[in-house]
Amino acid sequence: MAGKKKKKVDAGDIATNREARFRYELTDQVEAGMVLTGSEVKSMREGGVMMKDAYASIEDGEVWLRNLHIAPYKFAGDLNHEPERPRKLLLNRREIDRIVGKLAERGFSLIPTRIYFANGRAKVELALGRGKDVGDKRQTIKDREMKREMDRAGADFRRGR
Repeated sequence: MAGKKKKKVDAGDIATNREARFRYELTDQVEAGMVLTGSEVKSMREGGVMMKDAYASIEDGEVWLRNLHIAPYKFAGDLNHEPERPRKLLLNRREIDRIVGKLAERGFSLIPTRIYFANGRAKVELALGRGKDVGDKRQTIKDREMKREMDRAGADFRRGR
């Protein structure tokens, strides 16, 4: 039996939060810049990012990314960064105000969905999400399995089985 292969991230992406689509019903998306140190950028280019439990919060009119793990850069020595420090996100005031209005509605959270480089700058894609119920998660699993079965049946039909 072959071992399970880990799914690769999309071309150009550093990290994606695949679990976010399962946990949340995502609606609006916005792109934000990140304030990083040099060792964080180098570690991100090596792929040392985990964003499983990451979330964004708004404090004093600024957006902060929390629980994003960027592994320490092995060649930084004493000038290394703290792996899970809060990182400031760069957004326009209009975008922040629109997000604050949506977050005031019941049940919305600000979730990072992917991190990538655009023109040499680290960007994070944030999405407004509403948490799914257990029933919604079961429906997502059922839909995914039904699609897989349909694809399999179509492939068998094309092969003449």
